[in-house]
Amino acid sequence: MLKHDKEPVLQQIKHSCYISRSREGEQFVPEHVFSYQIAGSIEINDGTKTYVVNEGDFRLSKRNHLIKFIKTPPPNGEYKALSIYLDQETLRNFSIEYGLKSDRHNAEGPFIVLKPNALYKSFMDSLIPYQQSGHAIGNELQRLKLREAILILLQANPELKDVLFDFSEPGKIDLEGFMNKNYQFNVELKRFAYLTGRSLATFKRDFDKIFHITPSRWLQQRRLQQARYLIKEKGRAPSEVYLELGFEDLSHFSFAFKKTYGVAPSKI
Repeated sequence: MLKHDKEPVLQQIKHSCYISRSREGEQFVPEHVFSYQIAGSIEINDGTKTYVVNEGDFRLSKRNHLIKFIKTPPPNGEYKALSIYLDQETLRNFSIEYGLKSDRHNAEGPFIVLKPNALYKSFMDSLIPYQQSGHAIGNELQRLKLREAILILLQANPELKDVLFDFSEPGKIDLEGFMNKNYQFNVELKRFAYLTGRSLATFKRDFDKIFHITPSRWLQQRRLQQARYLIKEKGRAPSEVYLELGFEDLSHFSFAFKKTYGVAPSKI
């Protein structure tokens, strides 16, 4: 019998819809996400490489990654995507029930482009009517759909068990190299700490030993240095680079830039 209590509605099946181009800045991906690009495209950057996902594509975004993304609607149309968030609790329960576990750690890239498959399409199509009706999908149905998504992914790609059922946490890694690669991501320090395999306190202590400055001040200085280079040497506009480099708004960026270099970025 279905439960009809006041349990909060789960938010694990999400439909995205945009009319205008959307630069959503930075995002930490805490869970695996199975997505279908219904219309438009999304450009994803992990700090090293840029990927483009087009209409009709399926992908699996992997947890514990930092990404930037730009969503672009089709000409005279709407950007549309459907995403299924595969949380760790659901995956752990599934792993125990079916006796599945990861045989190796898969750390390559922020997501996997999935080859077209009729199972993916029929699964996503089964969700669209719920999204179009404007009503939230009930929790019991969401749980069933999450299990269905996992079964479909494994049937089409058995090797995905090494991704889905890898429950290991980030190990302690080279802090200096990680920060120089990921300084442009505007996330909280606790995210940087977690992704380098440290507690926040240990992260701050190790950071001071390496850089001899607080993380917040180093991040601002590093971002401003790169901004000055992009504006002066590459001819980029301040309005183009401030989000790219992790600043929340143009006015804050301009103020910090002028305070550091004595001149507004627009005057370079």
